[in-house]
Amino acid sequence: MTPPRKTSGTKHLPLIGERILIGRAKHQASALSAQVKALGAQVLEIPFIEIRKPRSHRPLDEALTNIQNYDWLILTSVNGVEAVWERIKKLRLPGARLKHLKIAAIGPATKKAIEAQGLAVQVVPKQYVAESVVKSLRKRVVGKRVLLARARVARDVIPRELREAGATVDVVEAYETVLPKSSRDRLRKALRNPKLRPTIATFSSSSMARNFVTLVGVRAAQDAVREGLRLASIGTITSAALRELGLPIHAEAKQFTVPGLVNAIERLSI
Repeated sequence: MTPPRKTSGTKHLPLIGERILIGRAKHQASALSAQVKALGAQVLEIPFIEIRKPRSHRPLDEALTNIQNYDWLILTSVNGVEAVWERIKKLRLPGARLKHLKIAAIGPATKKAIEAQGLAVQVVPKQYVAESVVKSLRKRVVGKRVLLARARVARDVIPRELREAGATVDVVEAYETVLPKSSRDRLRKALRNPKLRPTIATFSSSSMARNFVTLVGVRAAQDAVREGLRLASIGTITSAALRELGLPIHAEAKQFTVPGLVNAIERLSI
């Protein structure tokens, strides 16, 4: 089905005529999908990324069992929050054992997920990237012990910079992100088929950018762009990853959040 054309009567639906490819993990795609659908877009959900449990829970479990030894907890995603509290429940740790912690969260969604567990968040950086976390915490963690729970593969900006600032930082794997190989055929067929071909592809992490190119191939990704596919990025780090892969950025969120990404898509579609 071809997306309908924009008309003078569809100004309140600025994404009429757009078919938007959403590559977020299956359990996280709905938030972005719902927002762009409400603005008139058609949606094609094909995950570029899959969230899995860590290969071993032991490092995270040991850190949580000894949580009283830490001054700060840093969580960089909702996935990290969910993984940490799953283990807290599994270990039957009372919530009171975490009350002494100061907590830093990257972004409002992560903050909201932490607060839903009954804990306060002391630091949310102005920009939702690792460099901004470091800037917010550098002077506050001198001589302190910090627990950073994150994905298995992630940038080392936070632990490196905070250690240089005088903190003791323990990094534990809370989850891992993997390539969903089952998406390869669906994605390639969508890019080749005029009836399914997206007009905009969205990227909310650098891992998604790299996985997209791995799934379809560099040449196919570049061909899709030449044929009219526009790329929308959630922020500067994701944009940098796309550029490193030889792909352009047509829209970048000003606020590194899902609503910010939707706003960038709206601007792109005007």
